[in-house]
Amino acid sequence: MEAGCEETPYAMGWRDKISKEFLNEVRALSEIRHRNIVKLYGFCAHKRHSFLVYEYLERGSLATMLSKNEEAKELGWSKRVNIVKGLAHALSYMHHDCLPPIVHRDISSKNILLDSEYEACVSDFGTAKFLNPDSTNWTALQARMATWHQELAYTMEVNENCDVYSFGVVTLEIIMGKHPGDLFSSFYQSLHPPPPHPHHHLH
Repeated sequence: MEAGCEETPYAMGWRDKISKEFLNEVRALSEIRHRNIVKLYGFCAHKRHSFLVYEYLERGSLATMLSKNEEAKELGWSKRVNIVKGLAHALSYMHHDCLPPIVHRDISSKNILLDSEYEACVSDFGTAKFLNPDSTNWTALQARMATWHQELAYTMEVNENCDVYSFGVVTLEIIMGKHPGDLFSSFYQSLHPPPPHPHHHLH
């Protein structure tokens, strides 16, 4: 153990077994380094129980903070803008500076952790996809309709647009203080109004 490590706080993520998601997260976090992406300090892979050792981020997830009125009051506009910027920097790094590029595929407020200074860090790379620039990337993963890009829903093609769409959803959530699901539902209904009642055509 390096000097000073015993004083460093850690967070541990437990897994019941060595799953594809576990190996995916180890690979992703072992290859990338960015101030707005959670740091992986180590891991233990065992057929019965496995765990990951992460950087500890004091304020927990953005979703939890937004859901608690007292904690949400601490998020002034400057802090909220800084969180959006941090997420944008992380996605730009994954999409443009990593070889091969990485698509997170599960960007949400639950997977954005905040440190003591409200600096955002992207976490949970279990469903991340390493893009092969020489071929089309496909997935059968069932997406959550409120947070995944319509292009993925229709074509099942995985590309950076999936994360960009989710980034927009999270940005709206940060501005509104809650998930914009109701807003999406209203917008969808305005584009696809229900058919008129049969009685309206009777004379």
